[in-house]
Amino acid sequence: MKEALKEAYKAKDKGEVPVGAVIVKDNKIIARAHNLRESLNSPIAHAEILAIEEASKTLGSWRLNGCELFVTLEPCPMCAGAILQSRISRLYIGTFDESSGACGSVINLVQNRNLSYFLEVNWNYNEECSRVLSEFFKEKRRT
Repeated sequence: MKEALKEAYKAKDKGEVPVGAVIVKDNKIIARAHNLRESLNSPIAHAEILAIEEASKTLGSWRLNGCELFVTLEPCPMCAGAILQSRISRLYIGTFDESSGACGSVINLVQNRNLSYFLEVNWNYNEECSRVLSEFFKEKRRT
């Protein structure tokens, strides 16, 4: 999660919502990313999507079986869908997203027995993951 937090701070420094993601396979980081929606002017440039794309290029496959995703904020529905589609094996989440979380907070797409893939989710609540987000939005409200 420390590496994902480094990515979140990169996003914050760019004026992006501070979310970071890291994908690991065989205990080695194969992809890392942070939110770039503002920079790329793209609604899909979430940290998770960008990390999945990088990991797929690294492995030469869209199937990320055996990979673990560490993300500082609970994925939204779009990202949860991409995580399922990529076949990532484990998801580690740093903090809840009570407004659009799709891993249990608002809805639970990643552990839905009606879908074809069931993901192992590990909630690793991390105070720093929450703090970087709340500080970012406090600052945004002031400006």
